[in-house]
Amino acid sequence: MANTADRKGSTPAPGHAALARKYRPKLFSELIGQDAMVQTLRNAFSSGRIAQAYMLTGVRGVGKTTTARLIARALNYVPPGDSGDAGPTLDIVAEGEHCRAILESRHLDVIEMDAASHTGIEDVRDLIDSAQYKPNTARYKVYIIDEVHMLSKQAFNGLLKTLEEPPEHVKFIFATTEVRKVPVTVLSRCQRFDLRRIDIEPLTEHLASIVAQEGAEAETGALMLIARAAEGSVRDALSILDRAIAFGSGKVEADQVRGLLGLADRGRIFALLETVLSGNAGEALRKLGTLTADGAEPAQIVTDLADAVHAVTLVKAADASDPAASETERASAADLAARLSMPVLARAWQMLLKGHEEVRGSPRPLAAADMVLVRLAYAADLPTPADLMRRLSDGSGASAAGTGGALPGKTAPRQSALANAPEAEAAHPPSTADQEPAAAAPLANPQSFEDLIALAAEKRDLKLKNALTEQVRLVRFRPGHLELNPLESASKELGQELMRKLKVWTGRVWIVVVSGEEGAPPLGAQRRAREAREIEDIRQHPQVKQVLAQFPGARIAAVRPAAREEAASGPDEAAEEEFKEDGTDP
Repeated sequence: MANTADRKGSTPAPGHAALARKYRPKLFSELIGQDAMVQTLRNAFSSGRIAQAYMLTGVRGVGKTTTARLIARALNYVPPGDSGDAGPTLDIVAEGEHCRAILESRHLDVIEMDAASHTGIEDVRDLIDSAQYKPNTARYKVYIIDEVHMLSKQAFNGLLKTLEEPPEHVKFIFATTEVRKVPVTVLSRCQRFDLRRIDIEPLTEHLASIVAQEGAEAETGALMLIARAAEGSVRDALSILDRAIAFGSGKVEADQVRGLLGLADRGRIFALLETVLSGNAGEALRKLGTLTADGAEPAQIVTDLADAVHAVTLVKAADASDPAASETERASAADLAARLSMPVLARAWQMLLKGHEEVRGSPRPLAAADMVLVRLAYAADLPTPADLMRRLSDGSGASAAGTGGALPGKTAPRQSALANAPEAEAAHPPSTADQEPAAAAPLANPQSFEDLIALAAEKRDLKLKNALTEQVRLVRFRPGHLELNPLESASKELGQELMRKLKVWTGRVWIVVVSGEEGAPPLGAQRRAREAREIEDIRQHPQVKQVLAQFPGARIAAVRPAAREEAASGPDEAAEEEFKEDGTDP
């Protein structure tokens, strides 16, 4: 009974507020990394040039919804105890009449709508109807629509008229992570602000100030790891920091953050990169196994390797370094940059990007990561394309392993068949001293789009022929220049593929432009429409009508020109039309 009484009389502990909510900016001065936007808004408000609609874009967690609420607060700001109306302002010195309700998303005149769950025309129609009424207590009625790109086409169309000529008391603020999905007709009626990702240094400083306010301790290196993992998102950074403080009981250390995020030690990542680019696959697999045993995720290791390649490339190309990197990491990057060629780095980057997709999609991530490293190690000693062309041109062939720009002197004792195959071919070329030089085949010179399709058929490239026939609309054609409007079914790489093949087939560079103009229907669709018209025309012929009347189930399958038939079967048979009844020829 005493324990029960104690429980009844005790005060419950206050709930923990997530750092991302607790430290949400309440003033424009508290926004970090968005100085250009704040300055533009301040000048617009002070001069009275306030837009009717704003479009806020940016990646997740950079402050789009927060900024929307701050704009709504500035539009409706009334100083405390002030009976007059000084007008909208960004220079807020004290909490005004409407401020708290707006920031807590409970003001009657500031309506927030999530377009992800309210996508239809009915939702927008309700919004338009309510916009005709004046605000209850505030200066403006403000509509904040989050993830606006999720609205349906009909909803966007319904919003256009009100957006173009809104009532004087209405303002719209849209937020989206996919601005390309917003119709141009809507974008052109909004003042657009692109919220920037937050750089590592200011984000680290912001995290440090929050740690101090929370009475916790944190290593600078740990905060930099969090800032890098957040990829410019303040909300993600604060969420990770929240977990890190709880994980470390108020003390945030770099090793703990690595374990929390499944990260590998960056020094060990550079050591793994050096090992794999030296061609030592066995040692690379052992180091990978050690990293995963220590808690690092295979997919994250591949990502970290790609980041290391990027860091080395920056040092080599622009003498720039990662601000979040330690001195040891910068020294490792500089050392690898001095020893690796740019083609090798570019090849490693592409292989790691492809490998990351494989690891993420594999039911056995560690095995997939093993195979990525094996491929990378065995490609390390291959010559670069430039080296290979140079050696083939001077007759020396491809040299032995380790000459392709990979790290020298550390290749495992093995021999690559791929590396030696060109050398073997170069060592035993067929003698041509007593042979007549073969005449080079004449290059093609298509003069029309139809010629180009015929060229693809001649080269037996049926995939390209089908794409040009069925999946593109021709906008313009002249020899050497082609403008196409691809259908949704067309490959995104069709233009690049067409340019590459036309250069080989014609011996000249072709310009292939993806046009926004509609163009003519695909040639396949034109052909089918023409055949349908021919069949309909022949169906109206009196003799054909008589035949169809005698065979009610018959249909005209095709219309063949008489000239073509005469050569094959004579003039009498060429005059006949082909019919099918119940799936067979009569």
